[in-house]
Amino acid sequence: MKRQFLTFILRWILNSFGLWVAVRIFGTGYSEVQISAGAPAFLIAGLIFSVVNAVLKPIVIILSLPAILITLGFFTIIVNGLMVWVSLKLAPGLQMTFWNSVLTGLVLSLVNYIVSSLLELEYTQAREED
Repeated sequence: MKRQFLTFILRWILNSFGLWVAVRIFGTGYSEVQISAGAPAFLIAGLIFSVVNAVLKPIVIILSLPAILITLGFFTIIVNGLMVWVSLKLAPGLQMTFWNSVLTGLVLSLVNYIVSSLLELEYTQAREED
């Protein structure tokens, strides 16, 4: 249980950082992205995104399974963007268009992939030492 909580905290912080990076990248030159808050807003948005990803994403994946199968998995990019868009709609002080949310979803997917890989590597090394 302690390991799961630490993993959630790590994902929350890195998702917040990923949101900050994505908003900074897509905020330059795009008037659709509005930044009206600082670090606390990104931490709240990261927490909301982590919860939405844990609770809502599996349901949306199951419901959109036919579209995911027809597009050979590419529809998951849209699902990730939808999760970001919903999270930012719920977060105070951050707004983004849906298509910028899709691009942000790609950035956050990369961040989560790296975190998952590092945690899996650490877990397997810890099991080998036992």
